[in-house]
Amino acid sequence: LQAYERRFPTCPLIPMFVASDTVNEYKSEDGSIHVIERRCKLDVDAPRLLKKIAGVDYVYFVQKNSLNRRERTLHIEAYNETFSNRVIINEHCCYTVHPDNEDWTCFEQSASLDIKSFFGFESTVEKIAMKQYTSNIKKGKEIIEYYLKQMEEEGITFVPRWTPPVACKLESSTSHTRQPVSPAINIPDSATKEVVNNKEILNTSSSPSEPTAGTPDDKLDADYIKRYLGDLTPMQESCLIRLRQWLQETHKGKIPKDEHILRFLRARDFNIDKAREILCQSLTWRKQHQVDYILDTWNPPQVLQDYYAGGWHHHDKDGRPLYVLRLGQMDTKGLVRALGEEALLRYVLSINEEGLRRCEENTKVFGRPISSWTCLVDLEGLNMRHLWRPGVKALLRIIEVVEANYPETLGRLLILRAPRVFPVLWTLVSPFIDDNTRKKFLIYAGNDYQGPGGLLDYIDKEIIPDFLGGECMCEVPEGGLVPKSLYRTAEELENEDIKLWTETIYQSASVFKGAPHEVLIQIVDASSVITWDFDVCKGDIVFNIFHSKRAPQPPKKDTLGAHSITSPGGNNVQLIDKVWQLGRDYSMVESPLICKEGESVQGSHVTRWPGFYILQWKFHSMPACATTNLPRVDDVLASLQVSSHKCKVMYYTEVIGSEDFRGSMTSLESSHSGFSQLSAATTSSSQSHSSSMISR
Repeated sequence: LQAYERRFPTCPLIPMFVASDTVNEYKSEDGSIHVIERRCKLDVDAPRLLKKIAGVDYVYFVQKNSLNRRERTLHIEAYNETFSNRVIINEHCCYTVHPDNEDWTCFEQSASLDIKSFFGFESTVEKIAMKQYTSNIKKGKEIIEYYLKQMEEEGITFVPRWTPPVACKLESSTSHTRQPVSPAINIPDSATKEVVNNKEILNTSSSPSEPTAGTPDDKLDADYIKRYLGDLTPMQESCLIRLRQWLQETHKGKIPKDEHILRFLRARDFNIDKAREILCQSLTWRKQHQVDYILDTWNPPQVLQDYYAGGWHHHDKDGRPLYVLRLGQMDTKGLVRALGEEALLRYVLSINEEGLRRCEENTKVFGRPISSWTCLVDLEGLNMRHLWRPGVKALLRIIEVVEANYPETLGRLLILRAPRVFPVLWTLVSPFIDDNTRKKFLIYAGNDYQGPGGLLDYIDKEIIPDFLGGECMCEVPEGGLVPKSLYRTAEELENEDIKLWTETIYQSASVFKGAPHEVLIQIVDASSVITWDFDVCKGDIVFNIFHSKRAPQPPKKDTLGAHSITSPGGNNVQLIDKVWQLGRDYSMVESPLICKEGESVQGSHVTRWPGFYILQWKFHSMPACATTNLPRVDDVLASLQVSSHKCKVMYYTEVIGSEDFRGSMTSLESSHSGFSQLSAATTSSSQSHSSSMISR
């Protein structure tokens, strides 16, 4: 038990255990009971994207240790403090003496995890939690042995049992109580010397806002500051000079302008070390992806020019460039399918680069520093289809890139005509946005923007767009549905020249007559959830789900020699061996679903058994008319359209390995089924353990 206590306040064998503070402590008068409660700070090994969504870098747990020296037991209870309204984690450990051999110590451990909701990433959180918990269990014995060995090296090989103390010893026995550990605090020196332009400046911690002493060479020209940078305190001016000088001495390549350096300093409250870190990361990113030349070398695809409902529109009352985005009129799924995330991100970057250029122009026009722009977002028409899961993921990644590389560029965000579904989107997006940026948001529901404190407070009446009741014609595209004929396969999207991201959401496959495409999914735990989302790009197919207790042979791509057809636009993998018999070697777990060309299908299946599940897309042959041997007109037209007996699908699958998810199946269905409906004509097919939806 003494070895266990050495884990606090930190433990080098548990890197994720950053620190702990004692929040409560109790000792009985005879010293037999010792209860100590600590608040533990953990750096969970989670993807940076998830931490950004959650809005935290660390998570906190409360651990209560109850030591009973009389009974020779130690009970440990722990629960999460962070996100306790979304995730409930309880853990209980117990050290006791073996009933048959009092020289042996018994250890028992149990834990429970209940994920109520987590921004749509419940399955990811579950995997991370299970991974961390499994890792900690494996390390438990190793950690105890480490501290036992440490005690032996210090000469401690035996600890006498507790006995009721004599009264006179009570005071001395409590004098060795470990004091609470407080987090380290950076206390500035009374005077620190800082170098500015090779001159020494004396900063006193007692008056950080007072002018800094130095020669005239240490300062920027007052007219220059007023004209291009805005109000700066001497300390802020000093930070700008020092960071710019450091860049000139160490950074190889183009040095950003003072206005841009200042944005990174403001984003980190003029903490030079933090600002330098994010600025260097941004400069490296810009160089790697040639962002400085994006306006000159990249032309947006025509589909963006036609269907991306956003554009620049004059300026606001403060002289900031005004960008108008009609998000409610935009087909996010269609744009992702037609362009991919690469082109969408590049287009957003070009908008931000154009914004920087317009800020410089307006600074010259208005004669005062303008370093940010105003964005007006019209949500008229926003509905559940905009919450299509891959589209939201793409949006979150775009926000992450913009936040990291264009800080303090958004002066104000006006959100107009927010519908009832807006809080759902806001819940997903807001954790990605910096706190300082969130303070610049103004949200209006319905026609509230037309009343006092509305749009007229920020934009001149003469330039209010016509679609908002103004008189100014706005040349922003109206958006609308992207034709499915413009959708491209994952392989086509991978041929982009510059990759800003490496992952793609969808895969494409070719399906031939007699050669279906199959995907293998191994399920370890029953009651896992298999989800799918696919588009039938060409031809008609039959979608099946099979289960087998044994693994099929390693997947092999069909050579298609019998068909004499090549497959340049997608792969074709067959898993079910020709000697396998349905009902003996594998079974069908869902009724076949016939999907027509142009349909979008989303669904899920809750698995009943562990084993191997096979998703199959099979060529669908039109049945001949039952009353005549003559082919129907529809059959003839279909045969002309699919003369090569070839179909093409784009698909996305995911496994959510959580039994708890069955209790919130509506949440699961909401992540795909309803969001990608782009028209009113919708049919659905559902069984007891699955849900599928088709959008025509």
